[in-house]
Amino acid sequence: MEKTVASSTIGNVVQPEKVGSYQKQTLWSSVIGYAMDGLDMMLLSFVLPLIISDFHLTTAAAGGISTITMFGVVIGGISFGVLADRFGRVRVFTWTILIFSLFTGLSALAPSEQLFVAMRFLAGLGLGGEFGIGMTLVSESWPTKLRTKATSWVALGYQGGTLLATLLASYVSGHFGWRGVFAIGILPALLAWWTRRNLEEPAMWLENRRMTHKGFPMKALFANRRVTLTTIGLIILTSVQNLGYFGIMNWMPTMLATQRHATISGTIFWTLSTLSGMVIGIIVFAWAADKFGRKPAFITFQISAAIIVWIYFQITSPVLLVALGSVLGFFVNGMMGGYGALLSEHYPTAIRSTAENLIFNLGRFIGGFSPLFIGLLALHGSLSAALGMISGIYILAALAMLLLIPETKGEDLEAIEAE
Repeated sequence: MEKTVASSTIGNVVQPEKVGSYQKQTLWSSVIGYAMDGLDMMLLSFVLPLIISDFHLTTAAAGGISTITMFGVVIGGISFGVLADRFGRVRVFTWTILIFSLFTGLSALAPSEQLFVAMRFLAGLGLGGEFGIGMTLVSESWPTKLRTKATSWVALGYQGGTLLATLLASYVSGHFGWRGVFAIGILPALLAWWTRRNLEEPAMWLENRRMTHKGFPMKALFANRRVTLTTIGLIILTSVQNLGYFGIMNWMPTMLATQRHATISGTIFWTLSTLSGMVIGIIVFAWAADKFGRKPAFITFQISAAIIVWIYFQITSPVLLVALGSVLGFFVNGMMGGYGALLSEHYPTAIRSTAENLIFNLGRFIGGFSPLFIGLLALHGSLSAALGMISGIYILAALAMLLLIPETKGEDLEAIEAE
């Protein structure tokens, strides 16, 4: 099996120039890993009514399952990000998927609500490391000119996991219940482990591991004024990204049903329309970010998202809402095609995985409050009006991108080591 990568040497660091079997293997393993994120989150959503019935849960207790899972994801993401910088991307990447697989399987066997919640938290710990470590691994192993394109494919994995969850939940739960769904969910996770079992560490990390911080690596994200402002700006961006995504995807089906009187099939069509727009948006965004630069691409999508969200939630026709769902998804989630590359291009190898996981998972934690925030706003008005107010946060993100975050198009990751 080919273990080396075509490269050139800059200083002591190996810079990949071509795409070989190693690069493809890192990409494939990271895509499948992030797909597990989308798969797990959607599986829980689909089978939650069955779990409520089985354990006789209140709605508050049922909602707490998702919250506790998210806490596990955030804690695991930050912890495993630090460990990946210390012990290696591939080694810790393998730990995360094994932990996720083990506790997903044990979730299917949980005899009580308390044990099920505990298993969900522990599964979330493993799941949390998938995004940041996978994005770091791909960023460090792919050529500079293809970095955004490669990380955008990792982002597409989440959408693939969402679609797989739809298929699994609809078929498996009808025959084997919610426990069967979680049991079957082990198989894709084991596939993710299999794809990375013989993977080697990227040359960039091997060359720089002697520089790995032995103390508290998160301090390096605030090393000086410039780095601190960049970190704050990136946290704002990832928070807005997750606020918008979770808010719209959680409440939109309810709005369609209660305010627009859409049927269940109409809600499904909206989901498919929106997901298709997200996939196309991620691909187009990656092209734009490499062609025109990170700042122009993000700012254009952020301003466009603000406009389309405001307009979209003034529409009253269910048919038009479904038809334009793809446009909404295109701009709201297309930016996911750039975060893997953007986050990796601002921090040196010694703290890159820490930065990716900490910043994105902080954004995910803040974004997790979006459904609650929108629900509170809807108490004093319509749900559609509350959702429309999301548009303002994209202007905040555009300002953060413009004022706080430097342009990094074509940035050699090795050059960051010397700064």
